[in-house]
Amino acid sequence: MATPQTQSRKSARKTEAAPDAITLLKNDHREVEGWFDEFEETNSGAKKGKLARQICIALKVHTQIEEEIFYPACRAAGVEDDMMDEADVEHDGAKKLIDEIEAGKPGDDHWDARVKVLSEMIKHHVKEEEQRDGMFAKAKKADLDLEELGAQLQARKEELMARM
Repeated sequence: MATPQTQSRKSARKTEAAPDAITLLKNDHREVEGWFDEFEETNSGAKKGKLARQICIALKVHTQIEEEIFYPACRAAGVEDDMMDEADVEHDGAKKLIDEIEAGKPGDDHWDARVKVLSEMIKHHVKEEEQRDGMFAKAKKADLDLEELGAQLQARKEELMARM
């Protein structure tokens, strides 16, 4: 028979394994923001290269899980098309820069500038998703099962990360 303590531990493990969708996406945002900050603070080409690779992989996975799972759920729940369309276009711009960053290396012409511009684009995108009347707030108000979406996002994220 499960004791309250065992139930509590099981619940804690379940929550850790799959946070709700918005928590998962915000955690991704914080992680990438930290790497962008580290990138700006270092002068080491090797460290910049490593951070850029981490950033690009994380953003490719993040945009893919949003586009495959979170954005369609938001659209289906009635989040405004204009907001969703803008997010799609922002993702397309980020993907173009990611491709250019991955094709280059530290020391190449405009390589650092591309990473800096990607950082600025992502900060803008994150602000729009997380602001008071942004996509995340609208998703919370909509009839979305954020726990189930979180589990789907987490599973897909793990699958994609294993491939990269």
